[in-house]
Amino acid sequence: MAQRQRWPGRPDLAKEDILTLDGLVEEILPDTRFRVLLENGHRIIVYTAGKMRKYRIRTLVGDRVQIEMSPYDMEKGRLVYRERVANAGLNARTSRRR
Repeated sequence: MAQRQRWPGRPDLAKEDILTLDGLVEEILPDTRFRVLLENGHRIIVYTAGKMRKYRIRTLVGDRVQIEMSPYDMEKGRLVYRERVANAGLNARTSRRR
């Protein structure tokens, strides 16, 4: 069998390799997309992944999130996790009632 030719100086990445990065939501865009500032200073556009869309997990400006990206397209990503905030949720909403 023929051996696969590799490019010199380029890492050998499989199609299924995924990069996971942390970021901060800067802006909410139409069609469930977000502009996210990554920890390394890059800004990318991400869309909501399947489970987050299925269970309607809300994402707001200022939320810390985890992004999955393909190594082939470094301008787009998938929002897969929103970190929980301490004073959010049912308890925070009910404490404001009189």
